[in-house]
Amino acid sequence: MSPKIVGSAMVLTASIAWGISGVSGQYLLQRGISVNAVTSLRLVIAGAVLVAIVALRNPKSIVQAMRTPAFLKDMLLFAIFGIVANQFAYLQAIHYTNAGTATVLQYLTPVTVLAYTCFKNRIPPALLEILAVILAMSGTYLLATHGELNSLAINPKGLFWGIFSSFTYTAYIILPVKIVQQWGSLLSIGMSMLVGGGLFSLGSHVWTEKFIWDGPIILGYLGIIGVGTIIAYTLFLKGAAYTGPVQSSLLASLEPVASVVFTVAMFHASFYPADFVGMITIVIAALMISLKHYIARLFTHPLRRRKA
Repeated sequence: MSPKIVGSAMVLTASIAWGISGVSGQYLLQRGISVNAVTSLRLVIAGAVLVAIVALRNPKSIVQAMRTPAFLKDMLLFAIFGIVANQFAYLQAIHYTNAGTATVLQYLTPVTVLAYTCFKNRIPPALLEILAVILAMSGTYLLATHGELNSLAINPKGLFWGIFSSFTYTAYIILPVKIVQQWGSLLSIGMSMLVGGGLFSLGSHVWTEKFIWDGPIILGYLGIIGVGTIIAYTLFLKGAAYTGPVQSSLLASLEPVASVVFTVAMFHASFYPADFVGMITIVIAALMISLKHYIARLFTHPLRRRKA
């Protein structure tokens, strides 16, 4: 079997695993586990496992990183404003809406990344990017109103946290660039999860929360921590190395689709036709921005051949 097929299967599996993560979080919240508790346990346990993997492969790298002031500074910023903020906002969005809606709203991230990039570099967006932003805004409007002009169909708090999660996910993407390049993804993200989860646990006094332990609850934690964080993350990294950024972006767009399907199947959530149109529009907008250079080449190459 070719490496590209294996890589594609890995990325697709990771996307489905992320969809499982969302519905697992929704199940835990509906069983009475608080957002604070789920956030804390997910980050601490997943972070500890990722750091343990690094320790088995290259224990010296952990010691070296923890002795480097630049790593500690960037790691703390990423842990607090990237990982913790994003996980908390995403779970809050699930709490007030559902896993499918929250995942689609978080998929607005490429729009916020685009806005940050244009502002930082002081360059206007391209025509394709403007069109993608219009599509994303239109999709969000349809999802929030069911297509009704004068009514808000979604919980306002859920809409806020869903959109805010896209901003925090932007920080999740931008903040760790330097440390990931220097120290690798597993160490940077694993340590940030572990430290961020620990700090959040201390700040939220998570030990005062009421924890429920039974078979379904444990399966829910396995879904959001084991399947949706550890397995999904490692599979995506390995798969993307085989497929490349373009194909991995396309395959990863299955995540919001999987999340919506799982939400309907497990919780019998109701979505209107306008909701599905809005979701598809948001995903298309995200792909347009993520794959803008590839799309531009598709349109410019035929023109070059004709001129030649």
